[in-house]
Formats: sequence, C-alpha cells, structure tokens
Amino acid sequence: MAIRESSAIWKGNLTEGNGSMRLGSGAYEGAFSRASRFENGPGTNPEELIGAAHAGCFSMYLSLILSNAGHVPTRIDTTAKVHLGEGPKITLIELSTVGEVPGIDEKTFIEFAEQAKKGCPVSQALAAVDMNLTASLAQRELSL
Repeated sequence: MAIRESSAIWKGNLTEGNGSMRLGSGAYEGAFSRASRFENGPGTNPEELIGAAHAGCFSMYLSLILSNAGHVPTRIDTTAKVHLGEGPKITLIELSTVGEVPGIDEKTFIEFAEQAKKGCPVSQALAAVDMNLTASLAQRELSL
C-alpha cells in the first residue's frame, strides 16, 4: 500500500513562534502559528488539514460504495468542521455532504453516507472523536 509523508517545522516558543507545514507531494505548503490555530490569525492549522483530509476521504469512499451498488454519483460535495476544544483536544467533527446521484432517493443516499462515515480510512483513524453527519441529495432543477 501507499505511504504518504508530510512535514512540519516549528521555530520558537508557542506564543511567539511560527512554523510551516508541507505535503510530501509538494502540492501544498503553508505557514501556521499560535494565532492561526487558536484564534483567527492568518495561515493554516493542523485541524484544518485534518478536515480537508477527512472530507476528501469521505467523498471518495462514499463514491466507491455508491458506485459498487450501481449508483454512480455525478458529484459528492463534503465539508468537515473540526472543533478544537480545551486541552487542547479535537472534540467534534461535523461532516456535511450533498450528493448528486441519479436514480437514488434521499433515504438510501443517507444510508450510504452513514456507511461511508464508518468505513472511510480517515474516519476510522479518527474514531476516538465524536462525529456528526448531515447528508442530503442536491435539489434538482426542473426544466419545463
């Protein structure tokens, strides 16, 4: 199986220091600081990157299980909100997904989304964190 690598450098103490994170592929490199992590300062933070990884993994896994069941999605749009609480500790991840899946009803889509929440590799890795899922089908425009 694939091995993925990322790296981070931190310089200085927590309050006045700063750092950068880089994906091994080179597709992303960004600054982070205490302000970007615990306040609303410029830059990224580990929780934001965890959210992106979780949203991406969930979307791909949901697409896989839908396709395997004969419901090939046109689009899966997922957002992950990662809550950082006291401690600091990740206390909650809110997944919200909207799918465009021809020939499927919303109840069935939600059932597949729940399976994806349990089965995607990032969800499994983060299983110690509470996760909420909201899933719906995109509203289709009717042409007259």
